[in-house]
Amino acid sequence: MLDAAFFVRWMTAAAAVIDREADRLTELDSPIGDADHGRNMQRGFAAVVKLLETEPPATPGALLTAAGRQLISSVGGASGPLYGTLLRRAGKTLGDAEKASVEELRSALAAGVAAVGQLGGSAPGDKTMLDALTPGVVALADSFDAAAAAALEGALATVPMQARKGRASYLGERSIGHQDPGAASSALLFAALAEVAK
Repeated sequence: MLDAAFFVRWMTAAAAVIDREADRLTELDSPIGDADHGRNMQRGFAAVVKLLETEPPATPGALLTAAGRQLISSVGGASGPLYGTLLRRAGKTLGDAEKASVEELRSALAAGVAAVGQLGGSAPGDKTMLDALTPGVVALADSFDAAAAAALEGALATVPMQARKGRASYLGERSIGHQDPGAASSALLFAALAEVAK
């Protein structure tokens, strides 16, 4: 069973890996976005860690809800609302329980992913973060490592896609050949989850 401390470790590990990969995320965002995804994610997750250090919520659900709210208020562009929605919906789905099973986490993240799709009007195959999040959540039924591998594979699979949603969609065929930065950062979330689950 996963307690609040596990989720603190997950958010802390996510902030660390995003910090390390921020330049790469911004490079991915340069040809098809605003060239600010890395910096925005870095700022947002740093703010989440700071919040958790000063006011750590007592339950997994409350923790993810607070992290999502913090991302919405501190991340610019579309990333804040999308990642914030993912975590807030997952947190609300977990409710007030003191611990969560892996299956309950998977169901909560599935609800979060559905909310992201609704907010962005997107689906897998549109070259968005859903292309990493969706397979990651599905593979979580097998293991944390399988989820990380599936999310990474999903992110890499966005390279040959033409973007149908988000800023990259304005480029039409010129979006082909670039990895979606949101899918790349989503894969990092699952990598961090697998790391803390070891």
